[in-house]
Amino acid sequence: MSELNRRDALKLLALMAAAPTFSFGCRPEEVQQAQQRRGQTQPGPDYRPRFFTEHEYRTVTVLADWIIPADERSGSASDAGVPAFIDFVMSDPLIPGLERRQTAIRGGLAWLDYQCLRRYGAPFVECSRSQQQEMLDLIAYPDVAPPEMAPGVAFFNSFRDLVASGFWSSKMGMEDLQYMGNTAVAEWKGCPDEVLEHLGLK
Repeated sequence: MSELNRRDALKLLALMAAAPTFSFGCRPEEVQQAQQRRGQTQPGPDYRPRFFTEHEYRTVTVLADWIIPADERSGSASDAGVPAFIDFVMSDPLIPGLERRQTAIRGGLAWLDYQCLRRYGAPFVECSRSQQQEMLDLIAYPDVAPPEMAPGVAFFNSFRDLVASGFWSSKMGMEDLQYMGNTAVAEWKGCPDEVLEHLGLK
């Protein structure tokens, strides 16, 4: 049986109605500053979200790992602490538009649960992997998404951008990119031949 009952479903509708849009993007410099304020420490297993409810945080975690799963190069979004980073962004008063961000992401998560309840009889985190993928396929590709999925498309686009920003600015993400930062180069030899060939410049 789902952990969300009919009363909870009505609450979801109220949350959805509170948000004029489910878009909650932050500028790159705001995300970078938030990551610096939060620090690079990995949240432990006892982490308690500051903004999200327990259910919302579970949903954020599962959804983030759909966007960046673990692979042979590195861990998943949750392994890199992205859900905790998103929770920080949603509670950081130094990023402009705090209330708008909070309303939008909470409304988007409610929209996702409501759609899953209608289609599968369970909120997103309680759906099977195939059901989750089916739902996400409806909102992950703006050019082909059905018109009635427009609120979910706006939410997922904003969420995906925030997950990517959180991951690639994390210690794990930078290691995955093999980012070296500002390091001294003894001698600049120009662009490697193989890169020039690939670009058709040689």
